[in-house]
Amino acid sequence: MEHIVTPNPYFGVFVLFVMTFGAFIGTTVVARLASRALARKDSEKIKLSVYECGPEITKQPNRISPQFYLFALLFLLFDVEIVFMFPWAVDFKLLGWFGFAEMLMFILLLLIGFVYAWKKGALQWHNIK
Repeated sequence: MEHIVTPNPYFGVFVLFVMTFGAFIGTTVVARLASRALARKDSEKIKLSVYECGPEITKQPNRISPQFYLFALLFLLFDVEIVFMFPWAVDFKLLGWFGFAEMLMFILLLLIGFVYAWKKGALQWHNIK
């Protein structure tokens, strides 16, 4: 069996990327078409109808505070920090002083972001009234 020679050693990675992207788009299109074909079209009337003698259903606006989303975003940010610190801790001896200095700069930048969020009140949980 002959091997195909390409000018770039990363050509195979590019082909896999293109195939993955195509599979993602294809799966998304098929799922969307299938859900539109199989979904019941008249269910909204049933959901909004009065059940026995209950009150009429009214749609209420979303009452979730934007503070929740900011809090969740900050949680993810500092959670990802731990994901980056773990491999550094495993290879600490291999990286030496240069790796130690890089991690100190990384922690300093995250500390600056933490203090900024703290001063802006992003870590305060406000009650919805």
